[in-house]
Amino acid sequence: MEHVDARTVTDPSEAGAAVTDPPEPVEHEPAEISYSEHFFAARPQLLRPRARLRGQGAPEPGERVGEPVGSNPAYVAWLRRESMLADANAIATQFSGQGSMWQNPFARPNPVAAVEAAPVWFTAYPISMVTKADASFLGTLADPDLWAAFARIGIRAVHTGPVKRAGGLSGWDPTPSVDGHFDRISTQIDAAFGTEDEYRTMCDVAAAHGGTIIDDIVPGHTGKGPDFRLAEMNVGDYPGIFHMVQIDPTDWHLLPEVRPGHDSANLDVAAEAALEKAGYIIGRLQRVIFHAPGVKETNWSATGEVVGEDGVVRRWVYLHYFKEGQPSINWLDPTFAGMRLVIGDALHSMGDLGSGGLRLDANGFLGVEKSSEGEAAWSEGHPLSEAANQLIGSMVRKVGGFSFQELNLTVDDIRITAEAGADLSYDFVNRPAYHHALATADTEFLRLTLNISLESGVHPISLVHALQNHDELTYELVHFETLHRDDLFTFHGVEVTGAALAAHVRSQLVDHLTGEAGPYNAIFTTNGIASTTATVIAAALGYRELDAVDGLDIDNIRQAHLLLAMFNALQPGVFALSGWDLVGLTTVDREEIGHLLATGDTRWLHRGAYDLMDYRPDLSHSASGMPRGRSLYGPLTAQLDDPDSFASRLTHILRVREASGIATATQVEVPACSHPGVLVMVHDDLPEVLRQATVLNFSADPVDVRVSSTHFTPGWSVVDQLTGDAVGAVDELHGVDLTLEAHQGRFLTFGDPGD
Repeated sequence: MEHVDARTVTDPSEAGAAVTDPPEPVEHEPAEISYSEHFFAARPQLLRPRARLRGQGAPEPGERVGEPVGSNPAYVAWLRRESMLADANAIATQFSGQGSMWQNPFARPNPVAAVEAAPVWFTAYPISMVTKADASFLGTLADPDLWAAFARIGIRAVHTGPVKRAGGLSGWDPTPSVDGHFDRISTQIDAAFGTEDEYRTMCDVAAAHGGTIIDDIVPGHTGKGPDFRLAEMNVGDYPGIFHMVQIDPTDWHLLPEVRPGHDSANLDVAAEAALEKAGYIIGRLQRVIFHAPGVKETNWSATGEVVGEDGVVRRWVYLHYFKEGQPSINWLDPTFAGMRLVIGDALHSMGDLGSGGLRLDANGFLGVEKSSEGEAAWSEGHPLSEAANQLIGSMVRKVGGFSFQELNLTVDDIRITAEAGADLSYDFVNRPAYHHALATADTEFLRLTLNISLESGVHPISLVHALQNHDELTYELVHFETLHRDDLFTFHGVEVTGAALAAHVRSQLVDHLTGEAGPYNAIFTTNGIASTTATVIAAALGYRELDAVDGLDIDNIRQAHLLLAMFNALQPGVFALSGWDLVGLTTVDREEIGHLLATGDTRWLHRGAYDLMDYRPDLSHSASGMPRGRSLYGPLTAQLDDPDSFASRLTHILRVREASGIATATQVEVPACSHPGVLVMVHDDLPEVLRQATVLNFSADPVDVRVSSTHFTPGWSVVDQLTGDAVGAVDELHGVDLTLEAHQGRFLTFGDPGD
């Protein structure tokens, strides 16, 4: 999903002339090459072509000739050199015609191979991470001591988050990111985060510890960088990159005025309708993400007057699903320029930098089509999105990597795109459901979402099950709110529509986790709740003041945090967690980030700075200016010496996970249970055991519970692998009786009593 940058400026570094290195010699590889041999980030030389080297966005004084307008050939030539499309064209030629491009299967997603190679991820957020002294973000992630700690815990991959240059251009000068570096404008690493050499070193250090690096691409949009500025000037293929339409001067009266100091203006609903009626645009879309009156009322904006390379003055209207500074990429323009740009960026990350995997950010918005009169345009779950995702996923697999998608749409959409697109999908369906289970001590909605996924063919092995990330606790519940809004679901014995169920769950989350219940959390537009995992738990447990939380309170929060970790880790698929989770960070004091909250983006509350390795205990802010949040658990250096700490207990959970083979098992049932606060997930296809059951108590009280399943055979012995204790045997009614403490989890394995 999309994000906002804490920094108010972009730091330009010294600029340099464009240089193209010759391709490195290529040797033919044997035909028999496995997926895993090409997976890890330390890639063979045949996959290491060098990208062109340039400065950081601003031209050298010698290049800065004349006014930054389309009629200035020097300016247009500089924009071309800086553009992502030019890079993509150069990068593609280094891969074409090479035998290495035919050594890996690519047609179908392979979630099992991806999970086996990278089963547990650390998800970083560059602006929130306190770095080593005199080290960059990437240099810190290349620290062997950090990777030794990760390896000890059981973390096998790092998702860096977006680290390439982002933001825009105003004339000759770079402008800052408007969305946390998800408005990419270059294939270059942003100097604020490090260098390409540091990135490659990070990949090598990860590989030395049995890990890999996961990068990002953004197939749906760019920032307003060189490519967009060239498109506004109607240069070459560049307009074909974007969903943008040239407006005839006789119709400029339909366009909003652009305020001084701005380069575009959002259309209001009336202007959107007028331009649709005039035959320029397809009109309103299914929803307006980040809707804000007077700021973003529609998904369309109009540029100001732009002088083209030919001297003609033009105005354009362009699509942006997200923010005004994120023009949407057109995946079905005759030039296929948008596709070329995205694929080139992916190849640079995989082949040049050495990443082992890629996240496809917001990749469900790659196709848009006019609907019948009066209806919203078809903009979500479009077949073109499926086709585009298949192309991206196939190309990534072709060069030996894997991809995962952040697709906050219906379970149906996730299933369809997973048939030929990304190897893995972020688990947006069950994530709000497990938070709801904790907040209400009631697992019924969570059981419902798990069973919907199973019945729809979206198996947990294909999902990334995550604790906190850089976004809000999403509660849009798109599956229930959109396609299935009129379908009936049984909830607490009553049939309700999907829309009514979504509204009920959202209401309960808001009531239990914000306001008086959690004044340190906040609602984020219509998308969800700004919170850390620790503050979700604090609100659920009834702690109203974070400053008063201490001692036993922290123990209780830690235990519930481990329960949520067990839900995500003790089922098939990838388990992901963040630095905020590892140190138990709370939300930031509102007064410290008032200037950021003034934009209306409350997500800054949960993006406080954290110091994993106690690198800089003296610092109150990260290098990017984010203030520290309160750490309830402390740095990893101290936690790993304390057997009762969050990190040490998580290490034990992940060792059980790895030893059991649960990550690549098959979920066969999520049965009802005798206690509403208890969840049971039953799994098959684990080595050396007949069945497995993950049993989790989401209530804050001890419970006696009966766990039953038709997949259990009477007489089987039952062992809790988390404690090593024998629990008993399956009785004639295919069940076993258990006692669980508050927020306790059990990992039960079933075997032949004779073994």
